[in-house]
Amino acid sequence: MDMKKWFKDAKYGMMIHWGLYSLLAGEWKDQRCGNYAEWIQTRCRIPQIEYDKLATAFNPVYFDADEIVKFAKDCGMKYIVFTSKHHEGFAIYHSKVDSFNIVDATPFKRDVLGELSEACYKHGLKFGLYYSQDLDWHDQNGGGYLSGHIPCEGTAWCNDWDYPDNDKKDYDVCFRNKIYPQIEELVSNYGELCLFWFDVPMTLKKEHSQAIFDLVKKYQPDCLINSRLGNGAYDYVSLGDNEVPEFIPKDTELKEILLNDIDGFKPSPYGLYETAATVNNSWGYCAWDQNWKSAKEIADIKHKLNNMGINYLLNVGPDGLGRIPAECRKILQNVAKYS
Repeated sequence: MDMKKWFKDAKYGMMIHWGLYSLLAGEWKDQRCGNYAEWIQTRCRIPQIEYDKLATAFNPVYFDADEIVKFAKDCGMKYIVFTSKHHEGFAIYHSKVDSFNIVDATPFKRDVLGELSEACYKHGLKFGLYYSQDLDWHDQNGGGYLSGHIPCEGTAWCNDWDYPDNDKKDYDVCFRNKIYPQIEELVSNYGELCLFWFDVPMTLKKEHSQAIFDLVKKYQPDCLINSRLGNGAYDYVSLGDNEVPEFIPKDTELKEILLNDIDGFKPSPYGLYETAATVNNSWGYCAWDQNWKSAKEIADIKHKLNNMGINYLLNVGPDGLGRIPAECRKILQNVAKYS
């Protein structure tokens, strides 16, 4: 299949943010997480020794890959993008590279990524993966330590509460020992991937981005790579979170200084664009975030984006038991009625 043509025709997909943060549901002791529940570890500066305990309690017995994929299909979605590893550093698949993963570190012991891949194949949806290639709060050399001057959803981009000496951090070590080999696992062990969704390229040098780009293409030459890999190595442009532009500029100049910005337009080599968005405020599950968009609002956004040729990747955040929140399900079902 021509994946570029498929992407242009797909228009609508489901993103799934899911990790250990889902257990906390937006609260740690007497603190709330802020807008993004998946950032709670840095927002509340949770020590790694405490955060690791979540893995011993992570047992999402109601996770059902087949049901989730069928639900997405019934809602009119054409592809799923799943968080294989978010900034917390926890792999939601069986990684042989690092034991901080859903099979080795939890009582659940199931490779849900493999289950989702099989379910997508069964129901005819394309499958893509999100992977945090820069930030990794579980690794003392995880990225973000050069970006303290830039505001973020937490108190820091990197883990500077467990590992306070930023001057001694070396992303090359994390890249060599964890990032690159985990991406190699993902592109070689889970069947055909329609796309790879990377995020916040702040520490990566050009050679890091190019090495990842070449690795993905080596195993899966048709897999599309989003612009947040960084440094100009990409197949399509991810706009900013929840970004709904008025129009696509006709002459978008690719300026070196804007290469790693996650908002706004960049030239797209194949004319492919996508906006990832939330149904409420948070991406990860947050029990107290009830600021849901209406089905009509979402349908209008989808219509506007699609008419500009921009795909709409709408996120759901399953809870600690593996369930998509009921209100979110109801909204997405009603969105489908407007289509």
